[in-house]
Amino acid sequence: MRLLYLFLMSSILLSSCKNEKNEYLPLVKKSSIHQVTIKEVKQGGNYTYLFVNGSDQNFWIAASKTDVQVGETVYFKDPMLMNDFKSEELDKVFEQILFVQNISLSPQLEKLSIPLDSIHTVKKEGELKENIKVDPAPGGITIGDLYKNQTTYANKKVIVRGKVVKVNNGIMDRNWVHLKDGTSNAGKSDLTFTTLKDVKVGDIVTLEGIVAIDKEYGKGYVYPLIVEGAAIK
Repeated sequence: MRLLYLFLMSSILLSSCKNEKNEYLPLVKKSSIHQVTIKEVKQGGNYTYLFVNGSDQNFWIAASKTDVQVGETVYFKDPMLMNDFKSEELDKVFEQILFVQNISLSPQLEKLSIPLDSIHTVKKEGELKENIKVDPAPGGITIGDLYKNQTTYANKKVIVRGKVVKVNNGIMDRNWVHLKDGTSNAGKSDLTFTTLKDVKVGDIVTLEGIVAIDKEYGKGYVYPLIVEGAAIK
């Protein structure tokens, strides 16, 4: 599933590189596009961590691993604030860090819908979608059927088999796994699961979990459709 997400925050708390008193950077409109300049880049296994300057403040943001350089200007919108986030990749605790849904070298973010990815990976995502065809598991449902009949399956257990196209590990004490099986409905083909299990991009897995609709994880962070607490079958 190309994540459909809504972040609505009246203000977010950011820290400066000099460890001075935190200040608030208001993000009034969730659709606002924010421009920042990269001051430092730290590459982890799954994420790129950027220390940036924007609106006269310095703060950390994180996105899926991407190739950017110090001094470049990048754009993002719809951030999610994480407090006291520990990056296992860097063995570092961030007092505050923004996980951003899109990071781009261009301000035309509204044309991108792949969360936590940069414009450098859009082509790869499209190629991956075209090549995927996974038969449903016995007793399971396709991703396309689940999107089409999501209200029927709300709060019910489902079994879905697909190919792992993206993994975000260790966010909110769980792993966020994206599956595709080659089916879709209304243009939606990527379904997100939360799980404590470890999987890798490219794996073919069968996951069983509970369907949730319009699930909010705090700070207005809402998934219109997600499968929670998934176990590997």
